[in-house]
Amino acid sequence: MENKTQYATYPSLRGKRAIVTGGATGIGEAIVRAFCEQGTQVAFLDINAEAAASLIASLPENPPAFYSCDLTEIGQLQGVFAQIGSVDILVNNAANDTRHTIESVTPESWDESIAVNVKHQFFAAQAVIPGMKQAGHGSIINMSSIAWMIPSTGVPLYVTAKAAVVGLTRTLAHELGRHNIRVNAVLPGAIQTERQKRLWLTPEYTAEILSRQALQRLIDPEEVARLVLFLAADDSAAITNQSYVIDGGWV
Repeated sequence: MENKTQYATYPSLRGKRAIVTGGATGIGEAIVRAFCEQGTQVAFLDINAEAAASLIASLPENPPAFYSCDLTEIGQLQGVFAQIGSVDILVNNAANDTRHTIESVTPESWDESIAVNVKHQFFAAQAVIPGMKQAGHGSIINMSSIAWMIPSTGVPLYVTAKAAVVGLTRTLAHELGRHNIRVNAVLPGAIQTERQKRLWLTPEYTAEILSRQALQRLIDPEEVARLVLFLAADDSAAITNQSYVIDGGWV
């Protein structure tokens, strides 16, 4: 078990309000947990109510608030964000990297993939921007991926969407900078979430990953969460319009 005492505490995050999308499992769960441990007031959105309940039960000292939401339904997303109200931090984490071939893509699957991997990020940002403008500050963190930089194969729609996230991040940073709202992207590599371990991190694929990385180990979700904390905290107050790769030196 990792020793959390060796990692940074950010006083500027205590009492701040944050939203994390896709926060019940994987990297999102690690981000929710990390914020709660910093004393941040966290609301997270997901469709997995069972996993959400388990996460909340594991954080009795500062439990997060869970909102069941299908992020591909923009009206539903907007309604939930209206319930939550103004926040200081938005982490657009939710995504789906299910494997697929070029031949299998249909207009419907294209729309579904774009909806879950990039469309909701724009509308989530749109929903929190008025409150951030009024407060005179804010940090928006969009989760992209190194998938578009490698580029990965077997996930052409996911790669397309994750490249778009970087473009979205850059334009929002310049649109919102005058309001002291910062927008950055985080680009994880191969992260050993439970989903990845269950579906794709075979011994053969793990060996391929390590043959490309500089660090000869896989990365934990908690390591991604610590980068997100830094970008949310006042310690990174001069940082915006940036894309941070966390991949053990793959790209």
